[in-house]
Amino acid sequence: MKLTYSAASPFARKVRIAAIELGLIDRIELLPASMSPTQANADYAGKINPLRKLPALILDDGSVVVDSLTIVDYLDDLAGGGKLVPASGPARWLVRSEHSMIQGMLDAMLLCRYETALRPEALRWQAWYDDQWDRAWQGFKLFDARREVFGRPLDITQIALVCALDYADLRFASCGWRDAFPNLKAFHDAMMLRPSVHDTAPPKP
Repeated sequence: MKLTYSAASPFARKVRIAAIELGLIDRIELLPASMSPTQANADYAGKINPLRKLPALILDDGSVVVDSLTIVDYLDDLAGGGKLVPASGPARWLVRSEHSMIQGMLDAMLLCRYETALRPEALRWQAWYDDQWDRAWQGFKLFDARREVFGRPLDITQIALVCALDYADLRFASCGWRDAFPNLKAFHDAMMLRPSVHDTAPPKP
């Protein structure tokens, strides 16, 4: 199997952490890739994912699995099932719903990043940026209050959440989430003790 990824991508990092935790990382070849708005990357779009998003898992038969949660679900099933994504019942839908919220938080932060780093300054829309950032911030607030999440066995919610926090550090270093959300800080500190999380940390800004 081959995984397209970027060291700075929180979406690809989720999959890398999951693969390590599931004992599958040695079966996956990492393929560095770069995706950016306004850059067509026709080869990637034509052969791997027309949406030009990371990550994508290329299976040994040449078929492609896209979307980080779908890839983690695939790997979880490959490892026996029900390890990082509950196999069935209320727990499965709870974790998938939590992950969807965190995925939306990451999407909002990514749009903020594009607004300031890529959009020409004269075309930037501050109210739109503020609205996107508030979506991520309100998500952090919600999970800071959901302390029961932190005490569960490792699952995709926790993996996605630590990736979101580290992406905030990478792209919005002065946002102050540690001071605002002490429960998330304690959770993050504990997660960073896991080799899978520590060893996949994004590069320093």
